[in-house]
Amino acid sequence: MESTNQQLVAQGSSFSRRNVLRAAGLAALVPALGGLAACGGGNSGGGTPGKATLSFLYLGDANQQAAFKQLFAEFNKQNPDITLNATGIPAGDWGSFVNTVSTQIAGGKVPDIIQVATEGQALLASKGLLEPLDDYIAKDKAAVDDYYGDVNKNLLDWTKKYGSTDGKTYYMPGGFNTVALYANASLFQKAGVELPSGDWSWDDFKKAGHTIKDKTGAYLIPAAYGFPFADIMPWLLTNGTSTLNADWTQATYNSPEAVQAAEFVKSLIDEGLSPKPGGQFDAGTQMKQGKLATFASGRFAQPGIKSINFIDGVQIIQFPKNKANGSPIGWDAWPILKASKNKDAAWTFIKFLISKQASEFFAKVGGTNVPARNAVAQSEAFTAGAPKNVTLFSKSVEWATPIPSPAKGAQMQKFITEAWQQAILGTKPVQEALDSANKQIQALL
Repeated sequence: MESTNQQLVAQGSSFSRRNVLRAAGLAALVPALGGLAACGGGNSGGGTPGKATLSFLYLGDANQQAAFKQLFAEFNKQNPDITLNATGIPAGDWGSFVNTVSTQIAGGKVPDIIQVATEGQALLASKGLLEPLDDYIAKDKAAVDDYYGDVNKNLLDWTKKYGSTDGKTYYMPGGFNTVALYANASLFQKAGVELPSGDWSWDDFKKAGHTIKDKTGAYLIPAAYGFPFADIMPWLLTNGTSTLNADWTQATYNSPEAVQAAEFVKSLIDEGLSPKPGGQFDAGTQMKQGKLATFASGRFAQPGIKSINFIDGVQIIQFPKNKANGSPIGWDAWPILKASKNKDAAWTFIKFLISKQASEFFAKVGGTNVPARNAVAQSEAFTAGAPKNVTLFSKSVEWATPIPSPAKGAQMQKFITEAWQQAILGTKPVQEALDSANKQIQALL
């Protein structure tokens, strides 16, 4: 149920997943919740909820709120003893969302459940602010097993690895996003370039770009730096590296593979296959006008493409690789706050959210993420009204890597984006730019 800003990033290539995780937001939320950690009350461990009023805060704009009210109404219908007060916060990014949440908590309005994005899960779980879900899972084993059995094992393993510091379960994973390429199918055809049906290499990609440029004058892809999830991470991951190691304890941003990735992206700019980053570049509109062949994004770009009536002109294709297929992945998760006085009711709501009925609803309303349930992500509920080959986003979980999200991930992002900007624009030698950023990142770790 991930909510996103559907505007194009100013630097050019991507629709924002949730913009950026700003340090001030999560830093404000942790102390606000911390004072409540010892004040937990209510039921726990899977009793019947009885009459309760349940509060749920999630990131959602006006259109998404209107759609989800239908689902929440169905929950209230099925659970008449529970009054669900679900509040969508129309924030443009995760930082603004948690700022609003922390303000409400400081004012005495304590939610029972908060939607938490990947970037906040490790930090919140480490602060003792969340209620373990293990007893609830044991009580409702059949329902949870049905859900887990339909969710990619990687997503379950990552939620456990990065969302817990003590082996207990604090989050139920929800929808996710991976990155692939949105491609203008007719532009490829016009240039006489066949769209790849599966894997293709960086060299294949560049060769196709030169042909498209020569035959149509269109750019291949907007190279950018402002949104690491789609602008930077795919290039690193398809070359066998990342900004951090798998445990998020060691910076790897200056590895030979990272330097090679930045040099390749720089070559796309230098050879005229990408507009020079900076300023406004409306990728969707440029693509519809036949001036752009591809851009990198997740499912969160779909509403924007739909709004300009270009869904039928787009096909989802794999991101090109150098060493291996790769994609970042980020996902939503639902915890119960330890301070909640309605824990059983909160679990009843989470159990509803993981149901097939709710998952199909998320898919049909045309939201901004991929349903966690594989059966739904491959069904007509998800593919209807979507670009051709949209199921690739779900398949990409097999080769995806969680977006690195350590406690100081927000501060790190500044160094990551600035160094990539310097590297691909040539204002600093690539190795020098990434060496400097890597040193700053490691200091934060």
